[in-house]
Amino acid sequence: MKTITEKILALKKEKNAVILAHYYQEEAIQDLADYVGDSLGLSQKAAETEADIIVFAGVHFMAETAKILSPNKKVFLPDLKAGCSLAESCPPDTFGEFVKNHPDHVVITYVNCSAEIKALSDIVCTSSNALKIVESIPKDKPIIFAPDKNLGKYIISKTGRDMLLWDGACVVHEAFSLDKLLKVYADNPGSKIIAHPECPPEVIKASDFAGSTSGMINYVKDNQPKKVMMVTECSMSDNIQVENPNVEFIRPCNMCPHMKKITLPKILDCLENETGEIIMDQETINKARLSVEKMVAIGR
Repeated sequence: MKTITEKILALKKEKNAVILAHYYQEEAIQDLADYVGDSLGLSQKAAETEADIIVFAGVHFMAETAKILSPNKKVFLPDLKAGCSLAESCPPDTFGEFVKNHPDHVVITYVNCSAEIKALSDIVCTSSNALKIVESIPKDKPIIFAPDKNLGKYIISKTGRDMLLWDGACVVHEAFSLDKLLKVYADNPGSKIIAHPECPPEVIKASDFAGSTSGMINYVKDNQPKKVMMVTECSMSDNIQVENPNVEFIRPCNMCPHMKKITLPKILDCLENETGEIIMDQETINKARLSVEKMVAIGR
């Protein structure tokens, strides 16, 4: 009898499908994936592939972004309830009114938002290119930045731009506290602290390095610290540990409850029965695509 893994691999070949896995997924899912990466990088891979079917082992906004960039392909999310606390903190109706009340502002939104929010935006950014995107806007032009207030504060601290921030946050990164960080550090003196800019400002300030998911990976790879505290989602440390055996990864970390809704049995069901398809209207796709393409034109 075939194992779940064997069944998934057979169906993937039979249906000309690819599996995309975010860095926050468990190792078993990453091992099956054709591509592993951050949300935008995976969506760009989806657009480049010749596959007919894309299975996105991530959360809802990521699968939506893949559909935006690959509107003619079938895109599936193994669990449609795999949401995102950050994306959900920015409801389209409320945000639409907020934008209308500030008609002179350029609207920059972090890629971790729904397709409807992207459609209301002038340009999208990632944590990797947020500084570059903000600095591309003329200094005399006011900016709305949404939905992550912590990433927005980080950008303000680096650019000096006075942006109007939406009050949203990621439950995984917002949960980190400076007290918790310092207690762990006291037990592991000399550890390098690297944090995602979705963390609270006081956590970033106490860190040796702050950067995107890929930036954190590169920091570990390039610097090979003896001990490192990776202040982000737990699976990041688990997965990067394999490629950096000489580095000791010290907690704290927090699990993303939404990412962990994706499992191998759900991926199998997705391929067998084509469940969890991302369906979007063409108008939303077209508007959202414009804001994403503007970002891509500036560069990652």
